[in-house]
Parts: sequence; C-alpha cells; structure tokens
Amino acid sequence: MGWDIVIRGIGVGVAVAAPVGPIGVIVLQNALRNGFWRGVSAGLGAVLGDGVFALATGFGLTAISGKIMAYNKIIMLAGAGLLLFMGVRTFFARPSADELALGHAETGRPMVGFGAHIALLATTFFITIGNPATLMGFIFIFSSVGGLIQRPGDYTDAAILVISVMLGSLLWWSFLSAVATRLRDHLTARALRRIHHISGGLILAFGAFVIAELFRTYWAG
Repeated sequence: MGWDIVIRGIGVGVAVAAPVGPIGVIVLQNALRNGFWRGVSAGLGAVLGDGVFALATGFGLTAISGKIMAYNKIIMLAGAGLLLFMGVRTFFARPSADELALGHAETGRPMVGFGAHIALLATTFFITIGNPATLMGFIFIFSSVGGLIQRPGDYTDAAILVISVMLGSLLWWSFLSAVATRLRDHLTARALRRIHHISGGLILAFGAFVIAELFRTYWAG
C-alpha cells in the first residue's frame, strides 16, 4: 500500500473539511448542545458527501460528477432549504435541562435517539452534496497535488485515496466535536442560548447566500 497516498488523502480530507462553513457550524452547535457523538453524527454526513466527491474525482467517474453538475441548481436549492430550516430551528432552540446536565453522559444513557443521529447525518450529507463547488475543489486539489489523480485502471490506489480522504474528514470532525464537548463543561444556560442564536444566524446566512447565488446564476443564464 502506498503510504504517501494515504497521507496525502488524509491531508485532502482535512483541507476540504476545515474551512469554516455551514457543516462546521452545525457540528459545533450539535456537539455543544448534545455532546461528542451528536457532533460526530453531523460530521459523518459531510464525510459521506466528501467520499462521493472523492470517488468521482479519484476514479475519474465523469458520470457521477456530470450528474451532480447537471442537477446542481436543484441540489443547491434543496441544500439551501435544509440550511434555512436548520437555521430557524437552531435560532429559536431553548436550552433544555438535559443539555446543561453535563454529568448525564456518565450514566451511559444516550442523550438523543438513534433516529436523530441518522436524520442529522442525512441532512449534512445533502447539504454537502448540495455544494457542487466542493466537487470543483476536489478536482483542483487532486490536479494540483502530484500523484493524486491515478492512472486509468489503477483502482487499488484510487480506492485507498477515497478511503483516506474520508478518514481525514472524519478525523477533523471528531477533533472539532471533542473540542466543543470539552467546552460544554463551562457553559451556562445564557451562554448556550447565545450560541444557539449565533449558530442559527450563521446557518441562515449560509442558506441565504446559496439562494442569492441561485438567483444570480438564473438571471445571468
């Protein structure tokens, strides 16, 4: 196995996940509100979305990338709708007793049900896929960093690359969730309410930006 591909793939995964964006805000807000695993659940949706983009780029699957670009306006509209919904929901969320009962995790009882994790994962997946610019970013990075676009038929290295990118993305979201969970120990109800307002406002702003971009491309086209 080419360890250089693994290291570069992990680096790409971190690079595409680290910039501040709607997923980062959602991961932080969920980790602060419900702990580490809720933050990781939010990040996993982005990991899967990054995996789809890495798959299309690493394997040279023009069919996948073509479909994403062909339906980019519909995908972006769906992603914007999810962002607006989550922004409003987050902004008006009130801190519950469980959110501030920070010793709750020690009892071994999950703070949220399994279905909530799956729903959050699906939401962040579609938000990630709803940003075709990420696909362009993958193509640019893979083309710029030597050796990341493999020779035709080199499926083993391409598969290693895709898995490594997803691992890098997962490591970043896990790190971010761990930091946020540590900060929970010092939160008050007032601070948590303020975090809800700031997070909700940022998510709404991201959604509004996507809507504005759609209008701009519509009138330009």
